[in-house]
Amino acid sequence: MTKTILIATDYSLESLNILKKVLKEKEASEDQNQYNILLVSGYEAGDSIRDLLFNTKSTIFNKIRPQEFCDAYGIIKNKYPHLVNKIVCDIFTGSFQRTFNNYVKAANIEEAYYSPAIKSKGKGKFDIAPYIKKCKELQVQEIKVEIVERLPERGRLAEIFVEV
Repeated sequence: MTKTILIATDYSLESLNILKKVLKEKEASEDQNQYNILLVSGYEAGDSIRDLLFNTKSTIFNKIRPQEFCDAYGIIKNKYPHLVNKIVCDIFTGSFQRTFNNYVKAANIEEAYYSPAIKSKGKGKFDIAPYIKKCKELQVQEIKVEIVERLPERGRLAEIFVEV
């Protein structure tokens, strides 16, 4: 059976620790489901006509998502091929709870995970954790992620392999 889960992210390598922990828990519990994983960040699209007409998701992702993030989630996907059906990056551009609830319903999302340590700030991003907490249609789980400041691999792809 295929289920859809949402993981709140800011498109940093640290935020992929949420995905790693979720998949590790699912593997430990010998879960037989496959998962479509949505890595979602809030994004303030702006209100000017130019922004709304000429910004596509790909141009937005070029601004807010580094290539090493894509490489890292590809590695995680390859590590858990029996659990991961597909991983999709997305943005939520709404500003109302009702809009987020409709997003969840349209994407058929059943579970959501977030970490209070991951804060989407800068480059038009905003944190979607408050929306996740208030959504009644979701099974919500907070994941504890520690962000270690003194890693020699910090900012590199090797960071996703560090066990905290």
